[in-house]
Amino acid sequence: MSSYAQKKGFGATVWDYMTTVDHKKIAILYLMAGGFFFLVGGLEALIIRIQLAVPNNDFVSAGLYNELLTMHGTTMIFLAAMPLIFAFMNAVVPLQIGARDVAFPFVNSLGFWLFFLGGVFLNLSWFMGGAPDAGWTSYASLSMASPGHGIDFYVLGLQIAGAGTLIGGINFLVTIINMRAPGMTYMRMPLFTWTVFVTSALILFAFPALTVGLFLMLFDRMFGANFFDVANGGNTIIWEHFFWIFGHPEVYILVLPAFGIFSEIIPHFSRKRLFGYSSMVFATVLIGFLGFMVWAHHMFTVGLGPIANAIFAVATMAIAVPTGIKIFNWLLTMWGGSLRFTTPMLYAVAFIPTFVAGGVTGIMLASAAADYQFHDTYFVVAHFHYVIVGGVVFALLAGTHYYWPKMFGTMLNDFLGKIAFWLFFIGFHLTFFIQHFLGLMGMPRRVWTFLPGQGFETANLVSSIGAGFMGVAVIVYVINIIVTQAKGVKVDNDPWGDGRTIEWAIPSPPPFYNFKQTPLIRGLDAYWLEKMEGNKGLTPAEPIGDIHMPNNSILPFFISLGLFIAAFGAMYHVDDKAWALPVLIIGMLITLGSMFLRSVLDDHGYHVHKEDLMDDDKGGKA
Repeated sequence: MSSYAQKKGFGATVWDYMTTVDHKKIAILYLMAGGFFFLVGGLEALIIRIQLAVPNNDFVSAGLYNELLTMHGTTMIFLAAMPLIFAFMNAVVPLQIGARDVAFPFVNSLGFWLFFLGGVFLNLSWFMGGAPDAGWTSYASLSMASPGHGIDFYVLGLQIAGAGTLIGGINFLVTIINMRAPGMTYMRMPLFTWTVFVTSALILFAFPALTVGLFLMLFDRMFGANFFDVANGGNTIIWEHFFWIFGHPEVYILVLPAFGIFSEIIPHFSRKRLFGYSSMVFATVLIGFLGFMVWAHHMFTVGLGPIANAIFAVATMAIAVPTGIKIFNWLLTMWGGSLRFTTPMLYAVAFIPTFVAGGVTGIMLASAAADYQFHDTYFVVAHFHYVIVGGVVFALLAGTHYYWPKMFGTMLNDFLGKIAFWLFFIGFHLTFFIQHFLGLMGMPRRVWTFLPGQGFETANLVSSIGAGFMGVAVIVYVINIIVTQAKGVKVDNDPWGDGRTIEWAIPSPPPFYNFKQTPLIRGLDAYWLEKMEGNKGLTPAEPIGDIHMPNNSILPFFISLGLFIAAFGAMYHVDDKAWALPVLIIGMLITLGSMFLRSVLDDHGYHVHKEDLMDDDKGGKA
């Protein structure tokens, strides 16, 4: 491990992390913030399941239940799954392509702080008059009628957080296109980098639709613009189009990097090259393309007509083909391999049948005629969670175990990891498998309680018990992290053994400059290729020389903080609060002033001299 990592490592100061533009530290910030929101969203889910455990329960009120339901979905999608995906994007992609950082380190930091403060703003609604209560999709007819400022917190919070995600996606597009090491052609990129590349393109095209929809809702709520108010000539269905033109690609924005994580784990612990690499790449691109052609399958019951319904039904079924290619390629990678059932591999193996089950129910829902029966029942809830939890959350838990040693230089306990896996796996299927049958029996989604004697009692109780298992699993997972970091046992560059891609060729955690010499990529699975030829490290593409690195900056935090402050002023200015306009002005001045400072400051970064790099190898100071 480099002297820099020893000096700064995990115990870096708060200031260091507030000002960092290093992609590896930003990955840790995303992991911590996303992990926190994951716990918050999980707690909201547990309260929901407690409420539905028995008939006629009054554990929470109907109004609070609607707030919990809305905040659970919104938190898990926007504030937990997305940032945790960005954590792995930041931690892994620059290392996998042989880069020293992302293309725009300052923008990378800005993206994190926008997401984080947008998430904090949204969750402050709990303490400032009530959380949003119109469902995580915030359908216009409900959101327009919602009293208080809950929906305003939703709109403004997601605008701020969404801006961070959008600039993050652009950053990774530019990074992957422009900063690959010599020899790293597109068809030599690791599958995780490929999935991030396609995901970043989806972010670029999908998030503006959400942004536009949120702006229209903002104008409706604050200025009476009537875009969605039917009584004044508006159209609520337009909101659904805006939301789902974003919302369905968002499913693939989440699940494609999950596919990428499993496409790294399965070959690693099968001791085999990924089967059908080229077909996996083209399947990934095709999923991204088709993901924009299926949004109205969420809207089969709104009256678009048989022709539109048929087109979107066929497109939805077509997307099963590239997904099926991936499933078979993962199975054939394991076929005949020398399998090692580590904790990450257990999640990967469990993911395949789980995700297939979610896909099969997706095909059922893709039939417009059948969807009239399934729509707004617990069948949809079960399908959605089989895809998002069985796909994305399994991948995030697997990826945390897999990449933890590369990010922190320590190894999570495999025994505790397996205990958490089995608790989570069993709890997940207990919770959601039985919900398919609840839906088929007619239990509507988003209901606060249900009456006895309808046949829903046993299934709901089983589902709630399963949610408890998942809660215990997450507690075990957190204990594992705490114990591991407290012990602080350091690992080498390739702690799992059999590392195939080049991130496993450098120290764990990596030095702040990543690669002392830019590597020369000589084929797919470049590190494995070097090891097979008897080389101890990567072939360098350049001699040791000075390295240029960017300076830290507090300005991304202040740009984001200004918008955070201004959002309060904008929201309460509608109520004619005397203090609201000054707060709005102060917030915008902080943001614009910080942007101006960024434009005029002479920030050319600094150089790490080659003599210091050589000293670093000998334990000197870098």
